[in-house]
Amino acid sequence: MRERNRENKGLPARWRLYHGAYYFRVPVGEEGKWDGKKQFRLGKTLPEAYAVWAKRMEIQEQAETVAELLDKYALRVVPTKAVKTRVDNARAIKRLRAVLGDVSISEVRPKLIYQYVEHRKTKRVDESGRVQGGGTAAHREIEVLSHAFTKAVEWGIIDRHPFKGEIRLAGEKPRTRYVEDWEIIECLGLSSQREKGSVRLIQAYIRLKLLTGLRQGDLLRLRLDDLREDGIHVEPRKTAHTTGKKLIFVWTPERRAAVDACLEVRQVHISASPWLFCTRRGECYFKESRGEARGWKAMWQRFMKRVLAETAVRDPFTEHDLRAKAGSDAESLERARQLLGHADAAITQRVYRRRPERIE
Repeated sequence: MRERNRENKGLPARWRLYHGAYYFRVPVGEEGKWDGKKQFRLGKTLPEAYAVWAKRMEIQEQAETVAELLDKYALRVVPTKAVKTRVDNARAIKRLRAVLGDVSISEVRPKLIYQYVEHRKTKRVDESGRVQGGGTAAHREIEVLSHAFTKAVEWGIIDRHPFKGEIRLAGEKPRTRYVEDWEIIECLGLSSQREKGSVRLIQAYIRLKLLTGLRQGDLLRLRLDDLREDGIHVEPRKTAHTTGKKLIFVWTPERRAAVDACLEVRQVHISASPWLFCTRRGECYFKESRGEARGWKAMWQRFMKRVLAETAVRDPFTEHDLRAKAGSDAESLERARQLLGHADAAITQRVYRRRPERIE
């Protein structure tokens, strides 16, 4: 067999990337299963291609190599995840297949996992001039591989996980950026010639974010009918399929004022859109088809650029740092856990409690 082209390495057998789309080379004699075609177009993106492939392929009950296990995982498990997670998993699977695809499942040991992580951490420039490698990406890929082996035990392919609980990867340090009160005041004081629009909208968003601690996706998905008599009703999407827990942020004068500010700076009439935060067309900033809010992120970056240029703030902060500030400013760890909607206070303490402790 000749070596596969660079863009096809890591893809399942008989797949290839051609003119910006993924194609499957149909085995001779099986054209009837693929609409009579010798090359079947699967889709433009990896998640789309895997979804189409899953509908047409019969999933084999056994898997002998890592590549076969990852294909099985991509067909059975990945489609059940959120859109953004499916995209990330598809990329991770492609990288894992390129390096470990030919390895037998029985040969996977902790030593191999450490070697893979070291290999991925090495910075290198590919043929297109892009820098490849990184510890964070390597850890995410190992998480996908580990879950694939967990499912392999569930499916009866193997008897036990070959490396779960037996490796200790140096974890990434959580961010420690704490946004000071004076920095928030500087941001809220940024002037704008327009009474409505991006700057005013971001400022109103910051106010509500600090009073609720909601994740970006949950805050941008807020609808007007979520603003009820007893408070702001939210079902966090991240835990919707696990705990299914719902939150009600009881009205306070500050929260009512923050919501009123959000309504005042909308660029459309209240009746023209059901979303609290909406575009000029009345659409939600968060696009479910992509699992992200690109327009909102671009607007935030422009806002932060002005903040650094026109205020006394010198250290940029992310939108997610505001969620950490809400958790840091809570009077107790339990209050912070409740506000952020965490099931376990450990993640609250490790990632979101960033305010320096004052020792008398």
